[in-house]
Amino acid sequence: MGFREEFEEIYQNHITRAGSKELLAWLQTTDFFVAPASTKFHCACLGGLVQHSVSVYHVMREKHFDPKEDNEESFAVCALLHDICKAQFYKKGTRNFKNEETGQWEKRPYYSIQDSYPYGHGEKSVFLIERFMRLRASEAIAIRWHMGGFDDAVKGGNFSISQAFEKYPLAVKLHLSDLESTYLREKGTSSVPHK
Repeated sequence: MGFREEFEEIYQNHITRAGSKELLAWLQTTDFFVAPASTKFHCACLGGLVQHSVSVYHVMREKHFDPKEDNEESFAVCALLHDICKAQFYKKGTRNFKNEETGQWEKRPYYSIQDSYPYGHGEKSVFLIERFMRLRASEAIAIRWHMGGFDDAVKGGNFSISQAFEKYPLAVKLHLSDLESTYLREKGTSSVPHK
């Protein structure tokens, strides 16, 4: 089973609230299932975004799911959809790279960012999800703050992230899962030259 099929299976088995079918149908009209997760850091390859989303889900379930306290649907929503802001976000192009073995210049694919709706990272994902289905407060906060200290809004001393992590354990669990997936499990998955 490929990452897209796994994503859709997890999504359809666990996300059942009103608007979830419409959200999945919209995602299928975008480049979400073929887009990279980044231009140069992790999963910078065709289908990297869906690969990353599935990986975050698996880390969250394996490391952080407590059946007495956690909600399966919330875990699926947060893990699978935290980065939907990256749909329609990357532009594929080509660049000339020098082949070190042959000394010849070659055209190779690469991704650049072309954000047509610059709304912020976590905020944009929350906004896009809520166009179709309502998020619980814990889900919205978790998705908003999943980047943790890497988020531009945190630079300058915003205390909201500390309050979010204190009040909503789901936010901490998503952040930790995103970090582990990105820096430990997906290491070396970049197959497209970067800028």
